[in-house]
Amino acid sequence: MTSALGSAPTGRDVRPARPTPTRAHRFRWARAAGTGWLYVLPALVMYAVFVLRPLALTIQYSLYDWNGIGVARWAGLDNYLTVFTDSDLLKIIGNAVILIVFFSFIPVALGLLVASLVRRITTGAFGTVVRTILFLPQVIPLVAAGIAWSWLLSSNGLINQVLRAVGLGGVARAWLGDFDTALPAVGVIGAWVLLGLCTILLVTGMSKIDPALYEAARLDGAGPVREFLAVTLPSLRQEIGVCLTVTIIAALASFDIVYISTSGGPGLQTTVPGLEIYRLAFSQRQVGLASALAVVLMLLVLACVLPIQRLTRGEKP
Repeated sequence: MTSALGSAPTGRDVRPARPTPTRAHRFRWARAAGTGWLYVLPALVMYAVFVLRPLALTIQYSLYDWNGIGVARWAGLDNYLTVFTDSDLLKIIGNAVILIVFFSFIPVALGLLVASLVRRITTGAFGTVVRTILFLPQVIPLVAAGIAWSWLLSSNGLINQVLRAVGLGGVARAWLGDFDTALPAVGVIGAWVLLGLCTILLVTGMSKIDPALYEAARLDGAGPVREFLAVTLPSLRQEIGVCLTVTIIAALASFDIVYISTSGGPGLQTTVPGLEIYRLAFSQRQVGLASALAVVLMLLVLACVLPIQRLTRGEKP
């Protein structure tokens, strides 16, 4: 017989059963989910039409021998075999890999140095002016940047005039027309364009670092170099990852600067995959081979970017 206060304990925890969702609850959840999909549907349609569909067509074209007009002939993997065995195409891919050093590693390294200086010595309106000047190359059209640098690096350009004025006329040359200096010269242009973007991203990241971390490092006797290595660099892991991702993609997919400044010359010294894809498809009418090179370029971008994203993922210390 149970008492008025309730039944005796049974020795185990008896929890109330979870209420079963009613039909009204399920309807409201489905309606909310459907509303969410309606909001993203325009973006999904645009992405499918302008990204996924061209990507699928590129992969399809890469399996055919087609001039863009006549009947396409099935080629299987022959176009990919050509990409990986043709010495000229391999050299072109190698040019893009070399440009990664100039377009990515140099701007990020210099950006870290410049951002550290900007954070230390610039405040207020002066700091805003400095940031604006540093970011200015990023907003200049690449075509205009290519034309300006072509003038500067020409045989009678400003850089050679300065070299001759200081007694270094023997060093002067047509920097964009010399087989030895053409590719590094293009790389310098890309480094100049991307330095401002990296610097601004890194300065923004540095502004989010807790000042207490720097104070603790100074109390432990850390100097500027040790402070940078122990506090600044680990705290900028995600920002550095973004900079490397953007700049590596810019190096591998470069087209504008190369087309305007050198048109891929002299010879194939500055020809990059983007420019070669354009020539193969629209000048030589080899759409299948151009598509195969485009697919290989996409895979190369993924092979470079995905490890960086994985390494820089995670919470900041």
